[in-house]
Amino acid sequence: MISFSDLPIRDDLRGKSPYGAPVAAVPVALNVNENTHPIPDEVVADILESVGEALKGANRYPDREFGELRASLAGYLGHGLDASNIWAANGSNEVLQQILQAFGGPGRSALGFAPTYSMYPLLASGTGTSWIAADREADYAISPDHAAKWVREARPDVVIICAPNNPTGTPLGLDVVEAVYEASDGIVVVDEAYQEFMPEDSSSALTLLPGRERLIVSRTMSKAFAFAGVRVGYLAADPAVTDALRLVRLPYHLSVLTQAAAIAALRHSDEMLATVHDIVRQRDRIADGLRGLGYLVHDSGSNFVLFGGVSDPHAMFLALRDRGILVRDVGITNHLRVSAGTEAETTAFLEAMIDLGPASTAASMSGLRPSSTQSARSA
Repeated sequence: MISFSDLPIRDDLRGKSPYGAPVAAVPVALNVNENTHPIPDEVVADILESVGEALKGANRYPDREFGELRASLAGYLGHGLDASNIWAANGSNEVLQQILQAFGGPGRSALGFAPTYSMYPLLASGTGTSWIAADREADYAISPDHAAKWVREARPDVVIICAPNNPTGTPLGLDVVEAVYEASDGIVVVDEAYQEFMPEDSSSALTLLPGRERLIVSRTMSKAFAFAGVRVGYLAADPAVTDALRLVRLPYHLSVLTQAAAIAALRHSDEMLATVHDIVRQRDRIADGLRGLGYLVHDSGSNFVLFGGVSDPHAMFLALRDRGILVRDVGITNHLRVSAGTEAETTAFLEAMIDLGPASTAASMSGLRPSSTQSARSA
């Protein structure tokens, strides 16, 4: 038996590892930022009925323009958007891949601020786009001047900013987006996968779209809508952007079943988003509990918490797994990340952390600063 490296694979893919998170059959899985709350029964019933109707016509190709879904997503986002501003695909990873296929590619580059979502450099590699890992400032923040300086000097064709950031949870001011856009003459993507977990009075980058034809705001139904297994991601942008993405999308890329399920879920957006408030409460419980144990807890606008002061992240990961709890070692020195679960799951995690004891005073706090060389294996 041979490995894939023995095949005539592209040279730029040799030595790379595929994306993946540890998988284990445990009672409390808090490692991949899923919404652990189930979809309400009444919403499930409507989705099943809609999918059943769609199946009757499954012998035909789906609407390749997915017009009804785009209109539904525009209605959900508001901000004066209509179907012409919306694009969707099988998860936001595919949306980002299509963006890089259209605006990146051989001889072009994409820039992000590390540590950030680990799929960005993998998507760049898969599309032949050079990846530039800019650094962050203290506590993983980015200031407008710092971001603009990187963009002006690197001159990337695509900039991807995760807001709030994964795996750190760091919120991002709109002044940073404005500064990056002004400094760039390429495409600027703001990945708002976790936007629904921000405070309700927080402004979205959607407010910046008018007059900024190179700005794209990416979203997902995986997190707040508890639709991770359905795979629906989408973006809002100038209609010219959606025209460009038609050049690279596969024919009929969204199945009739996916479209029907997403449209039905959007009809119940209030019920689907009701769990967000509980998840935020559990996130804050985790943050308070870990601070009480002496851990360094980073501010989070997402559905997870990054905490430092862990002297041996791998050992703690294993100790928690032995207790039936799965968290994530994201590759940041002395840190682990934990998703906010249900009240019972959060309680189980906090009780396990109490059992393991307070943060070690021997942990090197000098290793808790961000570095562009640190990897982040995050979902």
